[in-house]
Amino acid sequence: MFRRRRPLLRAAVVGGGAYMAGKSHARHSMERQQSEEDQDSRIGDLEQQQAPAQAPAPAQSSAQSSPMVSQLNDLAALHKQGVLTDDEFAAAKAKLFST
Repeated sequence: MFRRRRPLLRAAVVGGGAYMAGKSHARHSMERQQSEEDQDSRIGDLEQQQAPAQAPAPAQSSAQSSPMVSQLNDLAALHKQGVLTDDEFAAAKAKLFST
């Protein structure tokens, strides 16, 4: 006379559980995506802040266009790299200024 309704109840429980799991996964996915977008935004802001600090360097080198200044810069770079000793650097500077 009475039929058992357990299969229907079991299907409802399984379906409800799957629905809740899907919603939870979607919420976690959205939170993860939002945090990645926030992180990308912060990284982009930091890159923009650092970019203007690097821009003035070429402006300085264009202002120093005289051949004497560029030769002096070349000598200083060689001295800093260790190619020229202190005495060689001083002699090259003296020769450059005497010309």
